[in-house]
Amino acid sequence: MVKKFEDLTLQDDFMFCKVMQNPHFCKKLIEITLSDTIGRINYISVQHNIKTYQQAKSLRFDVLVQTENGKFYNVEMQVSNERNIPKRMRFYQAALDISFLDKGNSYNNLNDSFIIFICTFDAIGKNIPVYTFENICLEDKSLSLQEGTKKIIINAEAFKNTKNEDLKEFLEYLKTGKAKNQFTRRIEEMIHTIKNNEQARQEYRLMSTFEMDARDKGFSEGIKQTAKILKQLGDSTQKIMQVTGLSESEIEAL
Repeated sequence: MVKKFEDLTLQDDFMFCKVMQNPHFCKKLIEITLSDTIGRINYISVQHNIKTYQQAKSLRFDVLVQTENGKFYNVEMQVSNERNIPKRMRFYQAALDISFLDKGNSYNNLNDSFIIFICTFDAIGKNIPVYTFENICLEDKSLSLQEGTKKIIINAEAFKNTKNEDLKEFLEYLKTGKAKNQFTRRIEEMIHTIKNNEQARQEYRLMSTFEMDARDKGFSEGIKQTAKILKQLGDSTQKIMQVTGLSESEIEAL
């Protein structure tokens, strides 16, 4: 059953990505989850398709950000516990590295990256609001591998257990829908604005149709049909690429 457009919340991928397209909200949310500043955002891509090789499992990031210092931040919203978060994060990290290290470049040119999964459930099971993982030496835990990656799992269920008031207010809002501080109230206002935007409504309808077509008629056919409709509506090639995952040449050929 497809959720009604009017009932969408920040937990839903479509609305989450729409809100995160705004650099202010995106930057603020990343800084809240990391309890750190990240600098100016140079690049935001939502529903970003990663292509490695033809036989590989396809992958689409909810939100991919690059800041002025070159660091990457992949932010995912997770509401369904399929008990695969650690392995998914491993795959996401690998796909990100492969995609942005060109042939012939030194491994030292790999950008620092953060994989952030915002979960409405406790993926690890220790009732901790923020789980931060990086590679350390088992023989001497004061030594870090320093390969430039971190994986962060946010547990919204444990919002009462964090001393970070901004994070607490955001996670409580995510779980309950109650906006109590300036940041969450501004998110609610933006969601309200999006719901009153007819173009956003039509985009959601088309994406929902695409998902149903992918199930009922086959993935490839559903993608192409959605791309054709978006093209007829005058959407840019870049936007169609983000929504469908098709290449520029495939879209031009439709």
